[in-house]
Amino acid sequence: MEWVRTLKLFVSVVHSGSLSAAGRNLGYSPASVSRHMTALETQLDAKLLNRSSRKLALTEAGETYFRQVEQILQHLAEANDSVAQMQAAPRGVLRVHSRMLVGEHVIVPALPAFLARYPDITVDLALSNGVVALVEQNFDVDIRIGKLVDSSLIARKLTSSARIVCAAPSYIASHPPVLQPGDLAAHNCLTYRVNLGQTVWRFRSDDDRVLEVPVDGSFRTDNGQSLLRMIKAGLGVGLMPDWSIQDELASGELVRLFPEHQVSHIEFENGVYAVYQKTRQATTKVKLFVDHLVSVFRERLA
Repeated sequence: MEWVRTLKLFVSVVHSGSLSAAGRNLGYSPASVSRHMTALETQLDAKLLNRSSRKLALTEAGETYFRQVEQILQHLAEANDSVAQMQAAPRGVLRVHSRMLVGEHVIVPALPAFLARYPDITVDLALSNGVVALVEQNFDVDIRIGKLVDSSLIARKLTSSARIVCAAPSYIASHPPVLQPGDLAAHNCLTYRVNLGQTVWRFRSDDDRVLEVPVDGSFRTDNGQSLLRMIKAGLGVGLMPDWSIQDELASGELVRLFPEHQVSHIEFENGVYAVYQKTRQATTKVKLFVDHLVSVFRERLA
């Protein structure tokens, strides 16, 4: 710490142009500042300052040393600020956007524990299935699903995810067997509306062969929660993310079909990601929130 004080005095001497002014800035007497400068030059075995009764100037060695020391002190101050920020109680508004299904099934249930732990944070949560622009719409974090496009944003994977074809036992008991993907042509398939064209479910086997199966049925929606309710009601067969139905599969309320296949209606990459701005990368409340979600998903899918 004494060495850091000496370096701060040296930089202050250069900026202020005199020993007395540097001493006043940092609370040292001119004699004390002079002793620090002499000790510094002795330690380095180099003359840094040309001093006279009227003028103070850097030597060539002093100019080189000053530029580097000024950068070192700046980095040290930034490091101290980072630690102070980590120790300070996180506070303020955290604006979060999430896709609706993951928001309702995971994000909202995860909030009470997070807010109890950090009572000075206020979460402002928006749920929609649209793509948001974090900067323009002033969101701190966006929860996204599936393959991410390249961008300047930071993306942290909260969990890997699989799509699961499932149905209620009551539906399975009252309809023809569903033994292979092609059998779905004879079944009422409840679908998530991706576009206005024909819905296709893609099946990938262990040998990487992909089979595309057109599906149709009496219900389609752009709301995952509504789709899940219809599947649980026994209306038909549906395709859902694993994190949304793990309780129903465990209890037997839903039955998984085609466990030997990977399934998707768009891409086989169905991970869940927290996306945030680079400029907010060091915001404590953002990091704490994302860490909390990683723990929640890990526990939920254990």
